[in-house]
Amino acid sequence: MTKDEQTNSHAALTDDNHKALWSGRFAEGPDASAVEFETSIYVDERMALDDIAGSIAHATMLGECGIISAEESKQIVKGLESIKNDLKNGSLKIDYSAEDIHSFIEASLTDRIGEAGKKLHTGRSRNDQIALDEGLYLRRVIPSLVQDIITLIKTLVEIASQHKETLLTGFTHLQHAQPGTLAQHLLAWATMLSRDVERLKDSLKRISLSPLGSGALMGSTLPLNRERTAELLGFDSVTLNSLDSVSDRDYCLEFTSDFAILQSHLSRMCEEVVLWSTVEFGFIDLREKWSTGSSIMPQKKNPDFAELIRGRTGKVYGDLINLFTMIKALPLAYDRDLQEDKEPLFDALDTVQANVKIFTAMIATARWNVERMEKRCAFLERAIKKMNLSNVRVRCAQVSTLEANSFDMLVLRAFHPFTEQIAHLLLSITRQGGTIVAYKARAERIQEEMQGVSKAIPSYTKIPLTVPFLEDHERNLVVI
Repeated sequence: MTKDEQTNSHAALTDDNHKALWSGRFAEGPDASAVEFETSIYVDERMALDDIAGSIAHATMLGECGIISAEESKQIVKGLESIKNDLKNGSLKIDYSAEDIHSFIEASLTDRIGEAGKKLHTGRSRNDQIALDEGLYLRRVIPSLVQDIITLIKTLVEIASQHKETLLTGFTHLQHAQPGTLAQHLLAWATMLSRDVERLKDSLKRISLSPLGSGALMGSTLPLNRERTAELLGFDSVTLNSLDSVSDRDYCLEFTSDFAILQSHLSRMCEEVVLWSTVEFGFIDLREKWSTGSSIMPQKKNPDFAELIRGRTGKVYGDLINLFTMIKALPLAYDRDLQEDKEPLFDALDTVQANVKIFTAMIATARWNVERMEKRCAFLERAIKKMNLSNVRVRCAQVSTLEANSFDMLVLRAFHPFTEQIAHLLLSITRQGGTIVAYKARAERIQEEMQGVSKAIPSYTKIPLTVPFLEDHERNLVVI
């Protein structure tokens, strides 16, 4: 079998440079099906540049400490730089017969510079190497997700600024409750997302220490300078406990939890978009390029993209449960189970980042049916115009139990046919010394105590709302 045939079948290569890093212990190589089963390179190939960055720092430190010669250190660094450039320009392809991305990089390096390439692994284990690579990768890509969320926040704020006076019914229990504005509703979405930004930034703080130098689990007897590699890689300092350093996957749980919460927000927002796009609501009209049709019902215009974002929520939740289940009951330190951390972590990240981008494009081009929203809000508007609830002093009668149906609603029937809804607007309940006090409207007193006519929108919806979010790692306030 040729090398190309072996590569295509994902069998173990016989070339010494491409054997597994642990192969010296065994007289025979692994079975091809075993290699296929245990390899991770299909998943961890995305960390190639991070692996190279960590290796450059490690080789630099080894040379500075005299563990390898300065010349060997320079050779290794130069070789790694050439691999990085070739991966970027596409002239070097990932060899999927390699066990993982670490093995591929080291084998490629040895192919290029010879025996000196094998010295890169001096004082390092793949256990601390993968912990480093994952930290570097997350530190590199999370700011991009944060920026995408900020772009969505800005989009919502821009739409809100155009609809500060656009009436929109507020719902509780999905029933008409109180009138508000479209701006306030969109800013509620933006506020959810601002918390997602804060969570992600906070999670980055806990991957600010370098695990490199922890070795397999007990460090190294070589005079490594861990602080130097941490400095070269931009970490704040080094981790304190080598056992924990190679077995810690809290950051996988934490970031995936952040992704799951972000996804829950997107799902809630998409649910409202789906509802609002129906004939029954008619509040939003999604552009055709962000809708699909039916193969049998030509009149249909379906909000499929909102539904797909909503539908992928279970996928992200599943990734989080996958990680929690994997971590459960693992003894210290490293166990091969931990190889399985990357797929759910990366899947959750990819899913939410794609969802944020799609939702941003979809909502930015949507049309809002202002007339329809205000018409659906009309019954509450007319009622509040007739009764200024904030100024009505309703006489109270103390009762031992609350019997909502006993309230006198005669006066309300004169104002609007939706007596039950308006009655709830007038009802206020409070506790005083354990006694329930019910405030009962009395027809003979209400007209005397009404102070003018209220505006169409309750005063609290006029209060400027601030939406905190981060841009270029600085806090800004957008006021609507």
